[in-house]
Amino acid sequence: MTMPALMQNYARVDVAFEHGEGAWLTATDGRRYLDFGAGIAVNALGHAHPRLVEVLREQAAKVWHTSNLYRVPGQEQVAATLVANTFADSVYFCSTGLEANEAAMKMARKVFHDAGAPERDRFVVAGGAFHGRSFASIAAGGNPKHMEGYGTPMDAFDRVAFGNMNEARQAVGERTCAVLVEPVQGEGGIRPAPVGYLRALREMCDEYGLLLILDEVQTGIGRTGTLFAYEHAGVSPDILTAAKGLGGGFPVGAVLATERCARAFTAGAHGTTFGGNPLAMAVAQAVLDEVLAPGFLDRVARVGAYLGDALTRVVADYPKVLTETRGIGLMRGLVCTVPNGDVITACRDQGLLLVPASDNVARLLPPLIIDTAEADLAIESLRAACATLAK
Repeated sequence: MTMPALMQNYARVDVAFEHGEGAWLTATDGRRYLDFGAGIAVNALGHAHPRLVEVLREQAAKVWHTSNLYRVPGQEQVAATLVANTFADSVYFCSTGLEANEAAMKMARKVFHDAGAPERDRFVVAGGAFHGRSFASIAAGGNPKHMEGYGTPMDAFDRVAFGNMNEARQAVGERTCAVLVEPVQGEGGIRPAPVGYLRALREMCDEYGLLLILDEVQTGIGRTGTLFAYEHAGVSPDILTAAKGLGGGFPVGAVLATERCARAFTAGAHGTTFGGNPLAMAVAQAVLDEVLAPGFLDRVARVGAYLGDALTRVVADYPKVLTETRGIGLMRGLVCTVPNGDVITACRDQGLLLVPASDNVARLLPPLIIDTAEADLAIESLRAACATLAK
């Protein structure tokens, strides 16, 4: 068999998309799909958003890339916007969520190194988490499927059950520097942190002098109905990672940090070639302008609650197909009775695109621009798919 020119590390569906508009995608065969995957929670403003297209074209005609050897004014603008609307005092830009998580872990270790405690180099992490695919992040996530074949995992992580404060406290030792957790586990199956969990972690970190790192790569930029999910808990992290929705489809990641943590990144301590380039910053600022506009996040919360209620009714009507629904805002999951791949395929046959997750979950991650009309269409397609599978 001839080796394909393109490596086969993805189990791709045999569908290719030609163009998109809003929450809709059109395949090369002309069929239209309602996109409730949004590029895995990336296309926050949908496809071909006029403002994003405009700013990208405008910036592309000026300068694409200069590197971080020079000032990038767009970085200063986007950083100021994030600082003004979050807990953060300073922001570092990169290109992906993986890079953001790597940088956050390096930053946490360096905070303690600079404070004269370099031995504090371990992290308390949660079971079922996903933080990326590098050596460090697959070790942090702990999923055996992601680690298989890559040798001995990096030994820096003490894993506890997600939501279990007793285990979290027992895991803290003399070498612990930080707790790393997602407010809602995305790849882990749309598992929101239990009420009070993030607050309890914050209190524990304060008690033991640890840093709290929140991975908001998937939950951030309005996905849960607030700019960042930590706002629901009424607490602030020391470090937060963002990506996905921040660029609305253009690759960009960020690390938001308090002054104490940001000071660890002195000149030369960390870096990136492409991170925060003028193209990415132009788009990121446009995304933030849209998401922070009056009423935008209120609508996300309203439509998210509407969708959640509708999904609850579907689960009740099709117990042979679906077990439960969970999530917050426009980050929803369906726990499936049948294999989640069957549900996703049946929905795709009905013109609705969903995304798989662990725990036999089918994820609904629509663009944040949808309203109840699109939610109703998705529910209609989901019901048709469930009726087919129930037979």
